[in-house]
Amino acid sequence: MNRPYRVLRHRDFRLFWISQFVSLTGSQMQTVALHWHVYVLTRSPLALGFFGLTRMVPIVFFSLVGGVTADRFDRRRVMLASQVVMLLGAVALSLATWSGRESLSFLYAANAILAAATAFDSPARQALVPRLVPVAEIPAALSLNLTMFHAAFIGGPALAGLMIAGTGLPGGHLAALATSGATVESPRLALIYALNAMSFVGVITALVLMRTSGVVGPGAAPPGAPLAAMREGLAFVFGSPIMVWTTGLDFFATFLAGSLSLLPIFADQVLGVGPAGYGWLAAAPALGALVGALYTSWRHLPLRQGRLLLASVAAYGGATVAYGLSRSYWLTFAALALSGLADLVSTVIRQALRQLLTPDALRGRMTSVNMIFFMGGPQLGELEAGIVASLFASAALGTTVSVVSGGIGTILLAGLVAAAAPVVRDYRQPVEPPKA
Repeated sequence: MNRPYRVLRHRDFRLFWISQFVSLTGSQMQTVALHWHVYVLTRSPLALGFFGLTRMVPIVFFSLVGGVTADRFDRRRVMLASQVVMLLGAVALSLATWSGRESLSFLYAANAILAAATAFDSPARQALVPRLVPVAEIPAALSLNLTMFHAAFIGGPALAGLMIAGTGLPGGHLAALATSGATVESPRLALIYALNAMSFVGVITALVLMRTSGVVGPGAAPPGAPLAAMREGLAFVFGSPIMVWTTGLDFFATFLAGSLSLLPIFADQVLGVGPAGYGWLAAAPALGALVGALYTSWRHLPLRQGRLLLASVAAYGGATVAYGLSRSYWLTFAALALSGLADLVSTVIRQALRQLLTPDALRGRMTSVNMIFFMGGPQLGELEAGIVASLFASAALGTTVSVVSGGIGTILLAGLVAAAAPVVRDYRQPVEPPKA
């Protein structure tokens, strides 16, 4: 039986893992708070959709630079710099909200700055993880990271929803806030942003205490000039058919079914459960994903993983359809949890595929190229969902049409790839990683 928790015996990985759990919990609290903040300021599905766009543009613009940076400089130092920027961004959000000076444009700008920092942080972080454990234990470390990731995605949204609801506002009745500008909720939102700022201190401390070097592995040639290094990373990813197909599948599936930004509308206008219910609904996908992460941590997936990947994408689309059609809180919760479980299975397969096929010297750039798609897809999908929902006179009806149509499109996409791409359908996980 696989025992992934044993990788925690490695000191640096243990420091990294614990600090990331605290930080990700804070970041998810902030993400949920920001979406609710935009909603109470505007009550507009289009405004929520554009919120995703403000995150996507910096990621697309900076991710390739972030990948080159992660492969050229000490990855620990890159993470330190990005974590400091995110800490300062959370502090600015807290101060502006506490003083009542927040505005929609300010929230958009803060979201964009935090996304730009993520574009540097994510490639460095993902490229650093394989350096913290022996090569044979990389799959176990990735599985444990996914478990931590989704545990944070449960705790963060749930805590944020409960904190917002603690203001005593009645669920489902936000008309007063639509005209007063969310001033009643501002102290609670400001506290959430402040707690997230404090969570970054743990990551910064862990990075300082680590003994593992963040420099690219010995024997690997450093990347050349920045533009040439970018081209090398792009050539590696797009020169691998299995990476091209799986990355494209992930992008279009999350673009079509990327509708979680509309959850505040579902919680308030469709289900009438208010901010506390919204927080738990936002946590539901992570709860399903955590169940999947625990299972895949203890039980290896089969080596022939192509069909399982396609089935999980189709299940993700089906769960999204159920979420859009549901008018029951618990059915919606279950559908969102199932979508998280299905997404987790496909994520495990895709992450292991990428790490096992990529040499260490290219991991930062590989991550940055893929980040454009696996982070850009959901964010662009939020914009698409917001635009579709805004076409209808009723926000509740518009969100339903938007979510259901996206889920159906995802199911059709999985079928199309299954028919057109034998390289995906017949994919078998390699046993050994490539040499650096």
